[in-house]
Amino acid sequence: MWGLLFTLAAFAPAVGLGLGAPGASLPGLAPPSTTEAPGSTPAQRSSPAQLPAERANGTSEQHVRIRVIKKKKIIMKKRKKLTRPSPLVTARPVVTTSPAETLNLTEKQEPGCPPLGLESLRVSDHQLEASSSQSFGLGPHRGRLNIQSGLEDGDLYDGGWCAEEQDTEPWLQVDAGHPTRFSGVVTQGRNSVWRYDWVTSYKVQFSNDSWTWWGSKNHSSGMDAVFPANSDPETPVLNLLPEPQVARFIRLLPQTWLEGGAPCLRAEILACPVSDPNNLLFSEPPVLGSSDPLDFQHHDYKAMRKLMKQVNEQCPNITRIYSIGKSHKGLKLYVMEMSDRPGEHELGEPEVRYVAGMHGNEALGRELLLLLMQFLCHEYLRGDPRVTRLLTEMRIHLLPSMNPDGYETAYRRGSELVGWAEGRWNHQGIDLNHNFADLNTQLWEAEDDGLVPHTVPNHHLPLPTYYILPNATVAPETRAVIQWMKRIPFVLSANLHGGELVVSYPFDMTRTPWAARELTPTPDDAVFRWLSTVYAGTNRAMQDTDRRPCHNQDFSLHGNVINGADWHTVPGSMNDFSYLHTNCFEVTVELSCDKFPHQNELPQEWENNKDALLTYLEQQVRMGIAGVVRDKDTELGIADAVIAVDGINHDVTTAWDGDYWRLLTPGDYMVTASAEGYHSVTRRCRVTFEEGPVPCNFLLTKTPKERLRELLAAGAKIPPDLRRRLERLRGQRN
Repeated sequence: MWGLLFTLAAFAPAVGLGLGAPGASLPGLAPPSTTEAPGSTPAQRSSPAQLPAERANGTSEQHVRIRVIKKKKIIMKKRKKLTRPSPLVTARPVVTTSPAETLNLTEKQEPGCPPLGLESLRVSDHQLEASSSQSFGLGPHRGRLNIQSGLEDGDLYDGGWCAEEQDTEPWLQVDAGHPTRFSGVVTQGRNSVWRYDWVTSYKVQFSNDSWTWWGSKNHSSGMDAVFPANSDPETPVLNLLPEPQVARFIRLLPQTWLEGGAPCLRAEILACPVSDPNNLLFSEPPVLGSSDPLDFQHHDYKAMRKLMKQVNEQCPNITRIYSIGKSHKGLKLYVMEMSDRPGEHELGEPEVRYVAGMHGNEALGRELLLLLMQFLCHEYLRGDPRVTRLLTEMRIHLLPSMNPDGYETAYRRGSELVGWAEGRWNHQGIDLNHNFADLNTQLWEAEDDGLVPHTVPNHHLPLPTYYILPNATVAPETRAVIQWMKRIPFVLSANLHGGELVVSYPFDMTRTPWAARELTPTPDDAVFRWLSTVYAGTNRAMQDTDRRPCHNQDFSLHGNVINGADWHTVPGSMNDFSYLHTNCFEVTVELSCDKFPHQNELPQEWENNKDALLTYLEQQVRMGIAGVVRDKDTELGIADAVIAVDGINHDVTTAWDGDYWRLLTPGDYMVTASAEGYHSVTRRCRVTFEEGPVPCNFLLTKTPKERLRELLAAGAKIPPDLRRRLERLRGQRN
């Protein structure tokens, strides 16, 4: 997800934020037998920012005053023996089993317990309760791993659960809904631009009825185990329980936190479902799955190469693997090409692409593309008509990992411990989604000066001089993708990200300088909104009316689509660069609230996105116009002919053999084809609601000057008709 992280990155130098710092060590897995000693000091941190007085009046302030405290203490709360809480309002089966009388349930044999689903939102808000909350924005429903806050202090959607300061015995409780084998806990502190709050130690308790509770015991002492928690707000810390516990409820009880702060945390629970063999008390928990026989697991670089090779060997007639370059550490950027004639651009057949893994820790897109290539291969061999049509009517290019260095970093940490930012950047520390040339400013300044389109084109803008210098800060991954764009005449693309559930479309950069967000549509706004709506409208998760927002914005209010600049400005994005430097229309798809979902959630994520991935590709052969621009005399295709649509200030060009595609919404358009040395031709092209694209071909005639130049170069005689025409032109000139 770009938005909040981009903003936090801007604040980080000022307030000392540590956004998922690489290399942070994990605490020991075995919990200690005693609480932290008084006076122990966690990592040095700045205190909460002192907010300007104007903020209370609803006004904003550009500068933040920081008060640095050199010494910090840890609050030690003496805890009384836990008393039984009052019964919950919602009715649930009364089970008064004690630890010594645990339910005799059969556990599902799994190598390790996956997350319960706080981060992925499989755990709903009503399953989370707390002893107290500072505000609604800091309620128990916000105590989810990696949840992101709004930008305002005290925002309605704040970054974690925080108990009231006067709460001497705070707790956060999760109702799993059925018997569950709890095996571990992952915690973070509060995500905030304004404050530093995190729990430094906690206890864990369990219950089957929310009345009777027992604790996780330390093996050596037999006392309640106290688990070390966090030393910064962002780095996830894992604690495995000394002994897994089967229960329905789990409760985290903060023991210590920073002085001047509050007990705040975000959490994920590691838990395996268990079943009742007699089916007397609980129904079987739902199982996430897919009927497609695909490889549902996370693949590191070596495993990804192996899988792509297997797909190629299984479907050699429709696949080709090639590399577009290397990462900074030398890992190849592999592409899977899928078509009925791989390796060949067929006349009239559009080129489309999916790109994933631009941010290395946003792993879902990578796996979806690996699943998509398997699916297309399997279904083509089965003779599925939809897949067969896709592969015969277009050439599909799948780049599953644009940033393999960042992914390897994230993969080594694992899905629950990688945090929100680690692995996002390439090995040089470059955010690839801000690394493409800023062509927006170049175009908008020319438009303001009245130079577009007669002096400065409205399309295929050249790379700025500063960008092509040898010492320019351009990542090798970025350069490889740019050269890839130049080699292949792509016309449609989607860039797969993670951390939100929304589809954003260009422009990604605000037109007003320094504006944090501003609606900035392209001349093809109607097309981009249609493409975005097609994906969002066929994505199962985005269409779930019962789902809650991922973080701090509810995109479902606007159909789960948004103009990128109206979300947050992103200078140098790949979407804007594709539109202004090539013919390609590209959107960004934020696939999931969880950037790096556990592999047991991959089958469900595949089902959420499968139809959307296919339907989005089909738009290239369903909407707009397409055709070939030819020389009238030779009937050969004309390369780089310009296709201009009246009323839309953005042109496209033909490929090397004269074919072109122009995405348009239904309507009547006056379309002009022009090329150097030829007379321009204008014709009416109607785009209907029927499946397209509508054929719209052009035959261009050479100008007399061009014909004369070609004849003189060939040493041929000038034909009489051309001689008479030249004489008339000279007479008109005189």
